[in-house]
Amino acid sequence: MTSGETTAVGHPTVVVHHRLHAEFAVQVPWLRRALGARAGLELDADGLRVRFGPWRVTTPLSNVAGASVTGPYRAARVLGVRLSLADHGLTFGTTTEGGVCLRFREPVRGLDPWGLVRHPGLTVTVCEPDLVAEAVNRIVAAA
Repeated sequence: MTSGETTAVGHPTVVVHHRLHAEFAVQVPWLRRALGARAGLELDADGLRVRFGPWRVTTPLSNVAGASVTGPYRAARVLGVRLSLADHGLTFGTTTEGGVCLRFREPVRGLDPWGLVRHPGLTVTVCEPDLVAEAVNRIVAAA
């Protein structure tokens, strides 16, 4: 059914499709070239897909627990790909200004190609982190 159709008992059916795309906020031009044109975050009914150069994180929408705004950060702790030794969280960082921490119900693959290290969270330094975190939380709540 699509939006505007009615059910057998005459009630209108509304189907809502969510899709979020966010670009990384990049402070230095060479990093944009290194990441390539397809770097960014996508969230829809099929799940979460984040690409950062050769690294990718994918997970079903049902595995996304929520998001929060974090930062600002120190450059040594955010720029590039980082693994937290404290909690195994992963960071795809491009700016010190701030980002979004995505939390997962079950840890996800991301840093190594074999999936030996799993990550309970992923921090991404996307443009408009406040709006992205709010949108992620709304999509997760609606799912």
